[in-house]
Amino acid sequence: MLDVFWRNIDPFDAAGQFCDRGEQYSAAIFVKDEAEQRRAEVSKKKMEKHFGKEIATQILSAATFYPAEEYHQDYYIKNPWRYKYYRGGCGRDKKLQAIWGKEAGGDNVGTRR
Repeated sequence: MLDVFWRNIDPFDAAGQFCDRGEQYSAAIFVKDEAEQRRAEVSKKKMEKHFGKEIATQILSAATFYPAEEYHQDYYIKNPWRYKYYRGGCGRDKKLQAIWGKEAGGDNVGTRR
């Protein structure tokens, strides 16, 4: 799961993701125990070695989870045209391609419909 995660975020952006700015949009790995903490740390170090620079993505303890409002759930299915417009306008796929090249995972959500 971590391999898929890394290829769908900008691991160097500490201030949000793509055109979504602010702490609430920052990518993070949430862990619930020491085993997950170790796996996350090993994965992050692997990414830092791969890129030769520091990764901004934080590793945080899991806390109470609050699902997003219903209209956000499966948004790419419920609003495919709006999602594609938003995704293209934010430059998400271009940014992922620039970071990951052929390893980019930017086509994982919402573009196959």
